[in-house]
Amino acid sequence: MTMRVPGSWLGGGLAAALLLASSVHAQTAVTVAVPNPSAITWLPLWVAIGEGYMEDEGLEVTVQAVDGSSQVLQAMSADQAEIGAPGPGPVLAARARGVDVVFIYNLYPKSVFGLMVQADSAYESPADLKGTVVGVGTADGAEVAFARAILNDLDMGEGTDYEFLPVGDGGTATVAFMRDEVKSYAAAVSDAAIMASRGLELREITPEPYLAFFGNGFATMRDYLEANPEVIEGFGRALVRGMAFATDPANLDTALDHAAAGNPQEGEDRDFAAALLASVVERMTPTDAFADHGYGYQPPEHWELWHESAQESGTLSEPLDDLGASYTNELVETWNAN
Repeated sequence: MTMRVPGSWLGGGLAAALLLASSVHAQTAVTVAVPNPSAITWLPLWVAIGEGYMEDEGLEVTVQAVDGSSQVLQAMSADQAEIGAPGPGPVLAARARGVDVVFIYNLYPKSVFGLMVQADSAYESPADLKGTVVGVGTADGAEVAFARAILNDLDMGEGTDYEFLPVGDGGTATVAFMRDEVKSYAAAVSDAAIMASRGLELREITPEPYLAFFGNGFATMRDYLEANPEVIEGFGRALVRGMAFATDPANLDTALDHAAAGNPQEGEDRDFAAALLASVVERMTPTDAFADHGYGYQPPEHWELWHESAQESGTLSEPLDDLGASYTNELVETWNAN
């Protein structure tokens, strides 16, 4: 749905000036495909729309929710969306199939998964979890592979040094903690937010190297990028402005209002929405090592990690010939300077 509508007609010289301005800065229609209907998950986009930043850049943005990264990539490939928000793994797989998609903005520089313990527990690192039960949402969810990789790197074997227990998402996982059925939980951002809204304070013990497995970001097709550089430049500037606005605590209520405009159902429970917003903002904030680069920056070494992981998991049958063609940081500095 398009969330910005043109302003009302005004009379006299002001109307003439506005008409002249609109002729100079004609609005370009841009469809952005996202892999789920959450608005808070794509917070700076909805803030940029709600605050008029996209309009300032001459962009009339429509956000279209589809089912997963694969459908995002299909929409861009079929010219049904100019910009999309896929994950890095699906982008690499698409490029292996000859789809020339380019990651332009790293929305989640930190992994969207984390290994969590209760805030007042004695566990300080994953090594302390030896001999315990680790809660997961489902037996075969992505969070299982994430947690397993962390524990395996500590020479801890599943079934001997630790066990996984599927306890569901959010609310049911909270009950598992309260019943002392699990000592930790491999959680997605939304799960941690639900727990926080239920009064369960969690503390993250994910080792920093695993935060390098960044999450979804914004991408476009190379031919669109080359043919419409001003659109991509404006889109990125507006996103960075949206992110800067959303991270200011003074703007919390307004940011929640903009997200609720994008997904009214998500905004019905204000406490949950606020908890989710806090979680996603933390995940959208660059790590200290790359903070100087600003929002949207894509560390090449983190792409290397994803590339290696994709080969190990079988997502890629062989290395890509040119991993660097999968992403660009050329505009990040410009976006963050404005």
